[in-house]
Amino acid sequence: MNLLIEFLTDSGQFIRPWLSEISTAIVACLLVVFGADINRVLRRQLSGTNFIIRTLVFILVNAFGYGFLIVSVSPWLAKQLSHIPNQWLICLVVAIFVFVGSWAQRNRQV
Repeated sequence: MNLLIEFLTDSGQFIRPWLSEISTAIVACLLVVFGADINRVLRRQLSGTNFIIRTLVFILVNAFGYGFLIVSVSPWLAKQLSHIPNQWLICLVVAIFVFVGSWAQRNRQV
């Protein structure tokens, strides 16, 4: 049991310097998975509007909205992850990616 805890602690310590990149990857993966749903809702809401307005909203949401989410949420997530003990950090990061991957699989995006 101590060997497993030591392995998890060492693994968590190993990924700690890359929490910023890991957080960016998590946010980007979530946006890829949920982006289709967000765009579908926007398409329904804007179906009767002018082409130029639909295009502008699309650009604002996809370029600036998603970009803003990645830039603003990633540092917050990295800060939250930095408070987690090493032995739980690796478990949580793996669990998040498995959850996102299974969600994408369930929604036929993989």
